[in-house]
Amino acid sequence: MAATPDTTTLADRTKPASLATSGATRFADPYTAPYARTSRTNPSSITAPPYAPPHPSPMNQPQPDAADPGRQPQPAPASAWRRPMVARLASEEHRTATVLELFFDLCFVTAVAQAALAFEHELAEGHVGHGVLGYVLVFFAIWWAWMNFTWFASAYDTDDVPYRLLTLVQIAGALIMAAGAADALKDDDFTVITWGYVVMRLAMVTQWLRAARADPERRRTCLRYAVGVLMVQIGWVVRLALADGAGLPAFGLLVLAELAIPAWAERATNTTWHPHHIAERYGLFTLIVLGETITAATGAVRTALDTDTSIGDLAPLVVGGVLTVFALWWLYFAQHAPRRLTGLPNALVWGYGHYLVFASAAAAAYTIPVAVFITLVWLLHHRAAELRNPADVIHPLAILASTFAPAPAPVLITGVLAALLIAATLVLSARAAARCPERSPA
Repeated sequence: MAATPDTTTLADRTKPASLATSGATRFADPYTAPYARTSRTNPSSITAPPYAPPHPSPMNQPQPDAADPGRQPQPAPASAWRRPMVARLASEEHRTATVLELFFDLCFVTAVAQAALAFEHELAEGHVGHGVLGYVLVFFAIWWAWMNFTWFASAYDTDDVPYRLLTLVQIAGALIMAAGAADALKDDDFTVITWGYVVMRLAMVTQWLRAARADPERRRTCLRYAVGVLMVQIGWVVRLALADGAGLPAFGLLVLAELAIPAWAERATNTTWHPHHIAERYGLFTLIVLGETITAATGAVRTALDTDTSIGDLAPLVVGGVLTVFALWWLYFAQHAPRRLTGLPNALVWGYGHYLVFASAAAAAYTIPVAVFITLVWLLHHRAAELRNPADVIHPLAILASTFAPAPAPVLITGVLAALLIAATLVLSARAAARCPERSPA
């Protein structure tokens, strides 16, 4: 028997079931459907469409009139030019990273690369303490600006014209920070990187003010974010005028103020960030940072070959570096991050802890950052009560011990140990699954 042809349109297939028979056209655009105030919409009443593009076009496409299908299609009321910045549903299905977020990450990694390169130059010149301190300070600015954009977008991404323009302003700020990374690490000159950071953060203040206007249920939270971020940015600018001796203590105080803003703001009303979306965004940035590490290592190998370094001398470095990066990727994505994002306290610990994960991944050419990465990934994805196995700490300690081996052995030994760590994890997980089939592996 011949199959009955499907005569439904794309708009019909993507329209939520709760609106398909109501005659409402406000959320006819599949991209605008998630932007409903949670106080007016019951999330359980919205069913997942049989087909939903991963990132529908935000252009203001004409939509059919549900009350009169034969009528000429009219533009959806919520257009791409300006949509109300109401909270997205935390339970929204099929939530994935947008192309704008991916573009943001790719531009942002430029600042990461410049900071890592300046850090390597400091170490090569023997300025270990100065290089580490500068890298820690510079990477905080990079990571914190990225993190604030990510969590805001998870709750309030509208992808309209003002949102896009403000995001592009933040990308411009990231490029300014990238230009000032070398001066900050080498000469302690934070002028350029501070102004780039302030540009990014002031754009974020504007985003929070938009959200406060459109989302009365969380207006107090949004205003707390806006006021808190604005006040701290004034502090960063004032810090540039302080004497050299006061610069570092002032930096520490401003960092504490920045970290306190989310905890203070969310006490009013929690924003509706999406756990799976947040986990995906962090995973994508981890991928980009690890990829940048491989790119930097490839450039170093190319430079060594141009100086007539023998293949035999480079082989241990290349093999160890490749094994290390592969193992770090495997280890990070073997975890199920969304299960840890169950509330604000857990989310803050998980999100803040990624500062060391990202910073160590960007400097994974050295053994100590690799040990930090492995240790932090374990701690962030396991509760304290679950850390009962000595294997949870013996592997980072072994990688730290490899630091004292003669060069180029540390890199090779680190890569081998990291690969053995993955193998041991797989074996232990298989045995645990065999003993307790009902429990999923960690």
